[in-house]
Amino acid sequence: MAKKVVLVTGGSRGIGAETALLAAEKGWNLVITYNSKKTEADLIIKKAQSFGIRALAVKLDVSNEQEVDELFKYIDKEFGRLDALINNAGIIKPISSFVDMPVARIRDVFNVNVVGSFVCAQEAVKRMALSRGGFGGAIVNVSSTAARIGGPNEFIDYAATKGAIDTLTLGLSKEVAVDGIRVNGVRPGMITTEMHAAAGDENRPDKFKSAIPMRRAGEAFEVASAIVWLISEEASYVNGALLDVAGGR
Repeated sequence: MAKKVVLVTGGSRGIGAETALLAAEKGWNLVITYNSKKTEADLIIKKAQSFGIRALAVKLDVSNEQEVDELFKYIDKEFGRLDALINNAGIIKPISSFVDMPVARIRDVFNVNVVGSFVCAQEAVKRMALSRGGFGGAIVNVSSTAARIGGPNEFIDYAATKGAIDTLTLGLSKEVAVDGIRVNGVRPGMITTEMHAAAGDENRPDKFKSAIPMRRAGEAFEVASAIVWLISEEASYVNGALLDVAGGR
């Protein structure tokens, strides 16, 4: 039987990179996407290949529908199947009050975080659905606890996109279950990644750890473990779940 294939969008760093490497270690063939960090993506691919699997990296602007279409056609050509999608690619903008957020910024965040995830999920379902000749599969959408906290005085736009991702997860899980596709979400809390620097506060995890019941920020590999479990057969009856990986926050 051919090895299963997983696509991890935004797989060159942070949670995406850790997820890609763990999936490779578990025996999944791998495709990751990156936007600008080619060197980092190539390094992840090299590490993944050391586990004896086939791994490829593709440059992608996830908000560009044509590029997404080309990516999935490339996967068709190279692997002939797709068994799991990790909708991980996302952006965050510098910390800002709501009233001062430019409309262009809001559109950009929604185009990447929401539209990009929707389009990738559509293409994945087309290939996985039993009714379309697929083998079934799993989708994991990477959300955030910001979806239920709201991101006040920091990034309400980002939080709102993650609320949309939660709704996508819940709705799609009910729609495609009959086609053999499970859809779940993981909501990381305060995790030590480069995203905090992108938001303009790289020391944020240390500043807020006292607000976390476990009194520490999480690590990317801890989120990756939950994601890879959700695409595995061990989670075969888990569908429509929103799993918080947030240290109790």
